[in-house]
Amino acid sequence: MPEDVLSQAEIDKLLSAISTGVVSADEVKAEEQKKVKLYDFKRPDKFSKDQIRTLFMIHENFARLLNTYLSTNLRVLAKVEVASVDQLTYEEFIRSLPNPSVISVLSLSSLQGNIIFEMDTNIVFAIIDRLFGGLGDEGKMKSRTLTDIEETVIKRMTNKIMEHFSDAWHDVVEFDPRIESMEANPQFTQIVSSGDMVVIITLQVKIGNVEGLINICIPYIVIEPIVPKLTTTFWVSALSSRKEHPEELDILKKKLRRAKLPVNVELGRVSITVNEFLSLGLGDILRLDSKVEDDLTVIVGERPKFYCRPGTLGKKAAVQITKVIENEEEEQMDG
Repeated sequence: MPEDVLSQAEIDKLLSAISTGVVSADEVKAEEQKKVKLYDFKRPDKFSKDQIRTLFMIHENFARLLNTYLSTNLRVLAKVEVASVDQLTYEEFIRSLPNPSVISVLSLSSLQGNIIFEMDTNIVFAIIDRLFGGLGDEGKMKSRTLTDIEETVIKRMTNKIMEHFSDAWHDVVEFDPRIESMEANPQFTQIVSSGDMVVIITLQVKIGNVEGLINICIPYIVIEPIVPKLTTTFWVSALSSRKEHPEELDILKKKLRRAKLPVNVELGRVSITVNEFLSLGLGDILRLDSKVEDDLTVIVGERPKFYCRPGTLGKKAAVQITKVIENEEEEQMDG
């Protein structure tokens, strides 16, 4: 018997439950309504809940990378969080963007088609102001199109941001995003048909006192070949296998070994007043607190790391390491 047809025994049992008050007619009606799910054929869902959740986690990782990058390069406290991940039609997305906007159309090397990286003008001008030596004051921000110089600056920064975007997607697919064009009017940006479904990742960004949004628009047809990989299980397993690969650790160690560090030797210290400093002239002598027989301090980066003796090597000045500064000694010297 079909599942949607009740037997006589089931009908009698249901009528008995309603007559005795165990189940009300309204509850039965409500239960029937729960089984009906509205579906709009004009906007078919392309992504499952699990795929949306995976996209959220991928871009949470991207938000953390972007947060570090902005804070370091702009020398100001930045905060980046994933606000939402939604699927809608491309037309709905374009209509939601203000005019003017700062829209970068990007190509992906290993995937066909384009994606959009759109930044709020408040965020863009805060970044430009900080890069040019300003404070990025919210009160000075005005919505307008970028000048040629400003556009060049933002293109360079967007390319750097896309490196972190690529890193966030590394465990799912490898690609190399490149800017194909930059637009101010959303209506001039047509990467897919109006009715095509896209996924919109919205990032909430705060740079100093300035807040705004960054939108990443990825059409379904662009990531359709890798949609089966957009599952929580695949992403987590990819992360685990990546941690287990010792070759990546070796690559990281090699890069660290090639990193350049400033090394300075401190001959000694002296304390003088501002008045004495201002009166210094050619030929004046400052008496340091160190003696000729004392070991000198080698400073690596900004931390004292070794003791040494001065000398020469060939025709060049040199020092010979005599002792490694332990952590306790280092803390005392910093204090």
